Amino acid sequence: MSKIHRKKTRLGSYKFVSVLFSITLSLFITGLVGLIIIQAKTLTSIIRENIEIQVFLNKNLQKADIERITNLLQQKPYILDKEGTKRFTYISKEEAAAVFMDEVGEDFTQFINDNPLRDTFTFSVAEDYQTAELIEDIVAELQAIDGVFEVTYMSDLVESINKNLLKVSMVLGAFILILLVTVIILINNTIRLALFSQRFLIRSMQLVGATKGFIRKPFLLRAFLYGALGGLLASAMLFGLMEYGKQVIDGFNLLYNLKWLLILFGGLVFLGAFLSFFSTLKSVNKYLNMSLDELY
Repeated sequence: MSKIHRKKTRLGSYKFVSVLFSITLSLFITGLVGLIIIQAKTLTSIIRENIEIQVFLNKNLQKADIERITNLLQQKPYILDKEGTKRFTYISKEEAAAVFMDEVGEDFTQFINDNPLRDTFTFSVAEDYQTAELIEDIVAELQAIDGVFEVTYMSDLVESINKNLLKVSMVLGAFILILLVTVIILINNTIRLALFSQRFLIRSMQLVGATKGFIRKPFLLRAFLYGALGGLLASAMLFGLMEYGKQVIDGFNLLYNLKWLLILFGGLVFLGAFLSFFSTLKSVNKYLNMSLDELY
């Protein structure tokens, strides 16, 4: 008679592919939303960098006065510092007149025998000072400087950016909360169903005298590894998506923020490992405390 060979079931083993697929898919969707948030934040920062304040000087100022105002402004903390360079420019009235004549195509000074333009300082505002209230304080401070004629900025743009950013943040926050709850439930149910086939093996180990810690160990170890691997696979998929976007979408590389991407990828690996570990711990403890009748 031919012998029937049955595959031995190892403690802590369960369907690898289905569990890993569910974890990876859940983390990929979570990471995709996180990626959208990072892109939105980077885009908002780029837009906010265009918030500029213009400082018009009095006419007939001496060179020493202009240098004094220049040194004073460069020391201000609210001027945007981009990679060690202050976003700060000075345009003399002669340079402004030359630019204007290039655009218009005529020398307007011949008609009025004077240059009505003024020497101007223009600078971008640092992100920490981009609220309407703080910008108003900056304008008031600049107006008080001796030699300053007028200070202007696009107040409507500042208010519009801040209002829209608040609305988008609230919507994304609610969506992220719903998504996280969904992912937690999905991963928990996937692992619970995978461990369902192990319930009798767990009871058998208990009957031969294995401690709860000994039984839990292989399950928790595998769950941690599967969760971390799922996070790595999801991160690799997102990275590939980013690289593809850089090739087919012009200007997409401007939204590429390596620092936040690494934080996102690390968060996905941690989230996958933690949720898998916690869900497995919960399910194994459940079967450890079940009676034989309940297992059936």
